[in-house]
Amino acid sequence: MNIIKPPSLKKGDTIGILATAGAVESKENVLRAKQFFEERGYRVVLSENVFDKCRYLAGDDEKKVEELHKFFLNPEINAIICMRGGYGAIRLIEKINYDIIRKNPKIFCGYSDISALSAMIYKRAGLITYSGPLAQSDFGLENPSTFTIKAFFDAVTSDNPLVITPSNGVCYLDGDAEGILWGGNLATIVSLCGVDFLPAEKFIFFTEELNESVYRIDKMMTQLMNIKQFRDNVQAIVLGDFLDIDNKNWLDDLFYEIADKLQVPVLGGFKITHEKDKVTLPYGAISKLQNQKLYIR
Repeated sequence: MNIIKPPSLKKGDTIGILATAGAVESKENVLRAKQFFEERGYRVVLSENVFDKCRYLAGDDEKKVEELHKFFLNPEINAIICMRGGYGAIRLIEKINYDIIRKNPKIFCGYSDISALSAMIYKRAGLITYSGPLAQSDFGLENPSTFTIKAFFDAVTSDNPLVITPSNGVCYLDGDAEGILWGGNLATIVSLCGVDFLPAEKFIFFTEELNESVYRIDKMMTQLMNIKQFRDNVQAIVLGDFLDIDNKNWLDDLFYEIADKLQVPVLGGFKITHEKDKVTLPYGAISKLQNQKLYIR
């Protein structure tokens, strides 16, 4: 597959804020995110459904897909940042026209539930997206994280290689590895089981989670490891934060066990997270794990 990296973001470009998952929780945050980018010299367009609500969703699926297609087709929009995560993206994956995305490559950014879209866009369109901050919960905060802002702009405004260093590194099994960078929120990635979602290439799997018991993390990781294509192609596992778990010692035991079963490097402590300070990762980019750091080009 021909892998496509979108053009970098430049001052004066237009950013689209797109609702693809859960319903808006704070209109004020969304409008503050719009202002955040405008004050930095960008133009901003909100999707027509950005404030829509249907139960827990940002409006109906057809409108979400229509807006996603419209944003990719619009040559004046250079980057798309998802409004929020939550739930809903997986409902769209079989409705999206991936040819539109492949023929109109541009920056697409989000995390958590948006991992479903990043995985399928990479699989079916070959476009490198970005696992990074959201409009409502990151850029729209009254005091957004300077760490998160710098990491985002470092990733999307330059073609320079990125070096991601763990903030509080934990080594479950040391070693070097190379492959595309692929993964996302663990529960979201596992929810894709049943469709063809795994990369055909060798990959470094990154993941994070929150509000899950260790036995459920065990169950989800085991579900992935039961897939031969996952076992054959995973070259390393890079762990972000696992927040609000029930037993840290059990979680450490689980990751040591996974490292032993797969016999690939497993490293923790990276700022891949639902917390305020987070890195931005080019999803699908060639990466190398070396000396317990992640090098992305």
